[in-house]
Amino acid sequence: MKAMLADRANLALLTVALLGLLTGLGLMAMGWPGPATLAFSAGVIPVLAALVVEILHSLARREVGLDIVAALSMFAALIFGETLAAAVVALMYSGGTFLESFAAGRARREMTDLLSRVPRTATRHQGDTLTEVALDAIVPGDLLLIRRGAIAPVDGTVASPGALLDQSALTGESMPVRRQQGHEVMSGSTNAGDAFDLRATHRAADSTYAGIVRLVESAQASKAPMARLADRYSLLFLAVTVTLATFAWGFTGDPIRAVAVLVVATPCPLILAVPVALVAGLSRAAHYGVLIKGAKPLEALAGIRTLILDKTGTLTEGRPQIVAVQVAGDLSRDQIIRYAAALDQASGHPIAQAIVAAVRGIALPMPGAIKETDGEGVTGLVEGHRVVVGGTDFVMAQLGLTGADVPLRDEGAVVVSVGVDGLLAGHLVLADAVRPGTVALLAALRKRGIGRILLATGDRLAVALAVTAGLGLDGLHAGLTPDQKVQLVLSERASGAVMMVGDGVNDAPALAAADIGVAMGARGAAASAEAADVVLLVDRLDNLLPGIEIAQRARRIALQSVVAGIGLSVLGMVAAAFGYLSPVQGAILQELIDVAVILNALRALRIVPDKTVPNTGLQGIAAQSSDPQGHLTR
Repeated sequence: MKAMLADRANLALLTVALLGLLTGLGLMAMGWPGPATLAFSAGVIPVLAALVVEILHSLARREVGLDIVAALSMFAALIFGETLAAAVVALMYSGGTFLESFAAGRARREMTDLLSRVPRTATRHQGDTLTEVALDAIVPGDLLLIRRGAIAPVDGTVASPGALLDQSALTGESMPVRRQQGHEVMSGSTNAGDAFDLRATHRAADSTYAGIVRLVESAQASKAPMARLADRYSLLFLAVTVTLATFAWGFTGDPIRAVAVLVVATPCPLILAVPVALVAGLSRAAHYGVLIKGAKPLEALAGIRTLILDKTGTLTEGRPQIVAVQVAGDLSRDQIIRYAAALDQASGHPIAQAIVAAVRGIALPMPGAIKETDGEGVTGLVEGHRVVVGGTDFVMAQLGLTGADVPLRDEGAVVVSVGVDGLLAGHLVLADAVRPGTVALLAALRKRGIGRILLATGDRLAVALAVTAGLGLDGLHAGLTPDQKVQLVLSERASGAVMMVGDGVNDAPALAAADIGVAMGARGAAASAEAADVVLLVDRLDNLLPGIEIAQRARRIALQSVVAGIGLSVLGMVAAAFGYLSPVQGAILQELIDVAVILNALRALRIVPDKTVPNTGLQGIAAQSSDPQGHLTR
């Protein structure tokens, strides 16, 4: 609401300044200089009054801004009768302020789209009927109907056979994604297919979308640190400007020289270009699934020198996958997996669900005569065949066999054995795989200025060594507690800005301690998302690349605008001091400079980062729960 009122006020001031200037020019053309002077003054005074009020508010907060130079130039021009120059400055300043407001509004559009998409009600199953309920009334376990085109109001799981979801507003992925029964659904996803039922797992206030909205609001309320840096040195700039204007007046005895210097010195490039470029960068990062909480993290992200990665869920996928199959009988690799997955449909064990997930999209027969032994395995019938799946000891006991040839595996992997019709069919090796493309990703991060890349994990050293083999890390720290991760971050900060990437509750303290904390995935632990400065809305580590590139390019664009704008202004001030520019000419020159640098800052809205590194396959494996012999613990 405040932003809307401010936009209207800026538009009103621009309108007054423009009407005053045009009316005055028209009266001058008709040969009426007296009324023209009044018209020019009428366009200047409201802008000057609003500017003085803003300056007084800044001084009350003990802030000295560069707006003072603009106010001095308009005031001096009015006092010494250069009303046309004052009118041009008023139009320049009000136009620049309006352009900043317009640019910030455009840059926030993708972020505020999230806010406008927040659903207010939901359709809940009540027995055999459907009722509309407020979001606050939804509790975990409620069954909700999500119609075609509707937005999932809370986090949940698909209760229907399947669902087609558009997650572009959350992740930037243009193609809809298919979710099968039992799969998670992020609140804020749009139903792109037929209506489906959603089983709520969170309240609305605790859901993914509500958390994202809170982060968006935090980002929109931030102020660019470079702008604060400009304010810090505004006294120096003001002193230089006043000294040069006084020198021009005192040396020549002509006060108009001083007016011309003040007019050219109006520092719109520094006032406007920096926030425009950085806010535009926030918007572009959000478009690519990187939600940065404000301009300060955006600028800090551009200068990161050390990267510390958590392992599980960050460097690795965070869930077990089939990485190898050993055939021990007549069945093929695919048949072994199919029999195991068909039987494991009846089990809720994470390892069983990982095997089922490995054949996602393939129709599986329904098992029968199921018997599950907790922590050991499952037996049952699949298409008339007697199947047993579980730890090697369990399967061998069920088959009445001994001396199984268990496959070699990396540290931390687990082995699932499969028997069919009384014979050992083979073994499945499961592990938490390093994310595809990790080697190329780390190389790309180094090219973007990150000199040190470390691993910090609470897992065992042997597992960490197995995971990082061949990754070329600069350091490995295993068996860390949350406070030890914090100490690692603090020690690394001595050699440069540090970014910490994690996804668990145990990572939250380190994320808060780092110069930039990055939380993996909008569905990660709430504590890590709250503590982080950046949230990767897609659970992919390679999304760091566009985030860093956008931050670096947005900051570079801001600096280009400032250096070019202030440099040209200084040259204009010198020219004005030596009498080469009149106040009107100086005002016109400064307005051209302002428009140029702000348009340059708007280039940040069109930043297109390089494509993320291609997937290059699995680079290693990490731990899942296993007993000392490496057999599956179910």
